[in-house]
Amino acid sequence: MKKDKGAAVGLVICFIAMIAIVGAITFSNYEKNSEGELAKTEEKNQVAQKKEEQFQATQGDKVEAEITEKPDVIIEETPIVQSPVVQNKHSFSEEDMIIWPIDGNVLLNYSMDETIYFSTLDQYKYNPAVVIAGNVGQEVLSTEDGKVTSIQTDAQTGVTVTVSLGDGYEAVYGQLGEVCVNQGENITEGDIIGYLGEPTKYYSVEGCNLYFQLLKNGEPVNPLEYLDV
Repeated sequence: MKKDKGAAVGLVICFIAMIAIVGAITFSNYEKNSEGELAKTEEKNQVAQKKEEQFQATQGDKVEAEITEKPDVIIEETPIVQSPVVQNKHSFSEEDMIIWPIDGNVLLNYSMDETIYFSTLDQYKYNPAVVIAGNVGQEVLSTEDGKVTSIQTDAQTGVTVTVSLGDGYEAVYGQLGEVCVNQGENITEGDIIGYLGEPTKYYSVEGCNLYFQLLKNGEPVNPLEYLDV
C-alpha cells in the first residue's frame, strides 16, 4: 500500500512538473512572439515615418521650385484719364454787332436811367432788357455764336435760355414756349434757340413777346446798341 501511495504521489509530482514546464515554454514562446510583433510594428512605423519625411521634403522642394520659377507679377497702374473741361472759346467785344433774335416791334425799351410804364403791372419801373413783340410759335434765333450755360423757368420771363458769348458777355432769351438747345451746347449765330410761348402774367397785357437781355460781367447793357439795325 505504501508503495502504491508513493507511486501515486510521484505521478502527481511528475504531472505538476510537466504542467509547469509546458507553461514555462508557452509563456516563453508568447513573450518571444510579442517581442517579435512589437519589433515588426516599430519597424513599420519607422518605415512609414521615413516615407512621410521623404514626401514632405519632396513637396517642399516642389513648392520652392514653383516659387523660384514663377515670374514676378508686375502690376501696371492704369492712368486716370480726366475728362477735358469744356471751355467757352467764344469772343465778343463792344465793337461786335449781333442779329435780331426775332422780327418784331419793340414793346418796351431798355431803360436803366429812368423808369418806364409797364401796362400789365400798371406801374413805372426800370427795364434791364428789351421786350420785342412776337407770335406764339415764332422762331427765336441765336444773335451770336456762344455756349448755352443755363435753361431755367423764371416767374417773370418764363422759360429762359442764357448763352455765353465770351469775354463776360451773355445773351438772355425769355418767354419761350419750346427750347431747341441743350445746356452746355455750343451754338452759332442764326441757330434756332426755341419758339415763343404764351406770355407770363407779368406781360399779359403786352401780349406774346421775347424778353431779350444782354449782360456784361453780370450787369445789363443796352441790347439796342449792339443789335444790327
